[in-house]
Amino acid sequence: MTIIQLQYLIEVANCGSFSAASEHCFVTQPSLSMQIKSLEEELGVILLDRTKKPVIPTEAGAVVIAQAQETLRAYNYIRESVAELKGETTGKIRLGVIPTIAPYLLHKFIPDFAKRYPRVELEIREMVTADIIEALKHDRIDAALVASGTCGEGIIERDLFSDTFYAYVSQSNPLFERSNIRIEDIDMKDLILLSPGNCMRDQIIELCQARRSVPSHYSFESGSLDTLMRIVDCTSSMTIIPEMALEYIPIGRRQQIKSLAKGATSRRIAIAIRRTYVKESIINALEKTILEKISMEKAAR
Repeated sequence: MTIIQLQYLIEVANCGSFSAASEHCFVTQPSLSMQIKSLEEELGVILLDRTKKPVIPTEAGAVVIAQAQETLRAYNYIRESVAELKGETTGKIRLGVIPTIAPYLLHKFIPDFAKRYPRVELEIREMVTADIIEALKHDRIDAALVASGTCGEGIIERDLFSDTFYAYVSQSNPLFERSNIRIEDIDMKDLILLSPGNCMRDQIIELCQARRSVPSHYSFESGSLDTLMRIVDCTSSMTIIPEMALEYIPIGRRQQIKSLAKGATSRRIAIAIRRTYVKESIINALEKTILEKISMEKAAR
């Protein structure tokens, strides 16, 4: 039994297919299949039901996979502990980022992080919160940048900074003439939101104390805030955007940005990790780099 065999087994269970798992592991499918077959022969049990689509673990496979995950965590912990003792920050981190953070934050800290920690391999995926939670629980990613309070049990959220909400209003909307908008004055029929699955959508609906089924003049399935703002520009609607998006709005359209009065009109940005997570030194380095970058920006304003 080898670490490689356990890694391959877990990846097939996560992906539901040998072909997808081989791609994720950067190995040929025959090689991956042979390793898992050798593991099954050594243990004397079938670990994966290959007749099902997607491939699923057998009863014995589920037991082995659970233990394999613990074994890999312990294995990684040994490597991380030794690296820390040597004063090194090294390894690979798979980072998930929600769509309302990725376009506005990643490019700010990645260059500095890569320069400071050249021995860390950073793999980034843009994902909605529900997919991030699943990926964290099944060890498909190591950490994620999320809105605080959205990940639930079994996941630790380390708060980084606050991100205030603003209204972005069409020039033909009745609220355009105001510089400050009260939440209770927003007509939900004029408010366009992100598509279901984006946690910011749920935060805005909760903020407005509105029912999810409230009809709107406009209905769009978009995970992009930029798309929503363009729709606002050509209609009489409005949307809610985070502070981190403001600097990317052209000067000619910044008069459409309105502050929101009262209430919890902000979100906290956090790093989410599993409770059993071991890559502490890399997480600390990532957190330090992000906070320093945000602090420098605030000081420069």
